[in-house]
Order: sequence, then structure tokens, then C-alpha cells
Amino acid sequence: MTVSQVAPTLKANGRAFAQISQFHPELTAFRRDLHAHPELGFEEVYTGARVKESLQVCGVDAIHTGIGKTGLVATIKGRGGHSTRMIGLRADMDALPMTELNDFAWKSARSGLMHGCGHDGHTAMLVGAARYLAETRNFDGTAVLIFQPGEEGYAGARVMIEDGLFDRFPVDAVYGMHNWPALRPGTVGLNAGPMMASADRVTIEITGRGGHGAHPYQTIDPVLVAAHTITAIQSIVSRNVRAIDSAVISICAMQAGDLGAMSVTPGKATLVGTVRTFSTAVQDLVERRLNELCQAVATAFGASAVVHYERIYPATINTPQETLFAARVAEGLVGVDHVVRDLEPSMGSEDFSFMLRVKPGAYMRIGQGAENGLGTCVLHNTRYDFNDDILPLGAALHASLVEQSMPLAV
Repeated sequence: MTVSQVAPTLKANGRAFAQISQFHPELTAFRRDLHAHPELGFEEVYTGARVKESLQVCGVDAIHTGIGKTGLVATIKGRGGHSTRMIGLRADMDALPMTELNDFAWKSARSGLMHGCGHDGHTAMLVGAARYLAETRNFDGTAVLIFQPGEEGYAGARVMIEDGLFDRFPVDAVYGMHNWPALRPGTVGLNAGPMMASADRVTIEITGRGGHGAHPYQTIDPVLVAAHTITAIQSIVSRNVRAIDSAVISICAMQAGDLGAMSVTPGKATLVGTVRTFSTAVQDLVERRLNELCQAVATAFGASAVVHYERIYPATINTPQETLFAARVAEGLVGVDHVVRDLEPSMGSEDFSFMLRVKPGAYMRIGQGAENGLGTCVLHNTRYDFNDDILPLGAALHASLVEQSMPLAV
């Protein structure tokens, strides 16, 4: 089936969905072009140019580039002309350092790079919302469309904020969404509170005394210390964190010695892992206990340990009022039975959290995993692809958030 033959298979309510569905084939072509040209964080030159070009064709009022390096912001004023309210909509643009194993026509044309998380789809949905909002302008206020770089580990949201995003565009609330293969198309999920965990990096450097593997009594073996440290760390969640709270501590890498030196006890060992929590109190507790345990275990063996704890992304916490509002908007599109208001939080992380730290708002999941298997491949998999069937719904949800946040006077 060619792009021009693509017909919307999802049904939803409302004028926004009906109108956006008319240019669904164009959104699909745009999305697939982005998929074929993936770019890493802060390298989204082609993506940014395509977005800018599309926004110009859409007829937005202004396009501001270079915010947060490769980020850009578009504004659209409603035809009410009286309100000073501003509502922000955010989409991430970057790809992943992965080799794609799909074989369709729009697979990645760039070796070692892939849109394995659907940011190509997120960008296309927001462009679709821009086109509809610029054509109709059925709202009183200003829509602020945020095309964000560097979500995948680069904290692009934080960089945009530090570059004056909300000083220049003081939105009253900000909304974002992410495709979710575990939800069916036509379903929206959210939660008034934690949606995603914080992401912290832990590096533990253990120093012992190296020597000959045949004479361990002459050494202080950092490998042994590392093994006991890994085991001790697992007691933090089970014995220090309350059962009703949530935390994950995973030691994911260890480096010590040389695989070619079977009889050399190394002098140092390094452990690297991640910590995931939903609350700052639990995060503080885990950091403190990691320092205490690692140093105590090392001291017990005559070694020393230094813990480097880096707080990378904070937890993504939706604000209650905006979550309730977003749920009602979604229900108007897909019906009450297709909105999950108590979606289980994920231990993954998301830098939209930085925006929710300074502005009220909500982060939503839009289902894309169809019964026929389309869109069911998990995120960050080499065979993942965004489900183009949901493009009109995602765009309509964005647009409806603007229209209903800033309604025209009757």
C-alpha cells in the first residue's frame, strides 16, 4: 500500500480528528521521511529543517529556532484575540544509536542510527496539530508548540529551559505524550501523580591492592569486594525502602582486571548501575545508603570505595488538575472506556520531567499496539516502528488540549 492510499483505520470523535484525518496520508509521508533520516540528540539538523519547512507551509505565526541548540518553537494565536493564556505542547525529535533490522521502504538510511522510540511519530503528530490549529484558530490565546531535541540521555528539555524556553514563552500549562505499544490504538493512558521514575547513574570505584593470583593473602582483592558490594546493595530496596514505596537499584556493569591475565589480581574494580525512584525522599535514602554500605563493605575487607551518584532525570510527576483536564479531553475523543486514568507508572525515565518541575501539566501515553501485531514491538527494539494509524488521534489530542484550555467566548 502506498502512502497516498493510507486511510485512517481509527475512529474518534470531534472536529479536530475529522479534519486532521483528511491529511493523514501527508502526515504518514512526513513521519516516514523522518524515520528514514534519524539523528541523535542535538544533531537534529535535517529533522529541524523538515519541521520548520512544514510549519511554514502550515501557516503558523512565528518559528523560533536555536532554542536548546537544535530545538525550535512555533506559536499560533487563536482568533479570540483577548486572552493572554498560553498552552504548551511538546514533542521530542531525536533518535537512538541503534542498527535497524526492519526491511520496509522507510527504514533508516543512516547506519547505526534508528528511530527506535517513536519520536518521529511524536514530531509528526505535533506538526499535524500545528496545521489544524493554524487553519482553524478556534481558541482564545496562544498555542506554543515545542519541538525538543535530545530526549534520549541528553536532557534536551532541561537545556531548552536553561536557554530561556519558559521565559520567552511563559505557558500556563504544558502537555506531552508518548506512544505505548502495550496499549491498544484508540486508547490513552495517564495518571495523576508519578508517570515515570527518576533516572540516576551510580559509579562505584573500589580500590584494593593487586598482586599474584596464586598469593591472594598478599592482596586486597577488589573483585571479591565488588561481589560482596553487589550483594549488599540489593538489601537497600528490600530492607531500607518502605514496601509501599518503589525503588530499583541495578548494577549493570563491572570492570576489573584483564581477561587475558588469569593470574593477576587487579588493584581496582568499578561498578556502574542505575537507580530509579518516584520520590525525592526515597532517592535521598538510596543515595545515602549506597554511600554507607559501599564504604562499610570495602572497609571490612581492607579496601576503600568511592561512590559517584549522578541525578540525571527527575521523576515525571503529573499535576492533578491538568491530568484531570487531559483525561476529560481524551474521553471526548475516544470515549470513557478508552481512557485509562490510573495507568501504572513506569520505571523508565523521561526528560519531560524537567518541564513538569517548573510548569503544571500532564504526560500521557497513546496506545499503538494493534491486535494484528502492528505497533506491538517494544520500544528501543531493532524492529520497532511507529504505528501511523494513530497519527490523526495524537494530533487531534494535542489540538483539543489547546482548544479546550483556551475556549472562544460564546
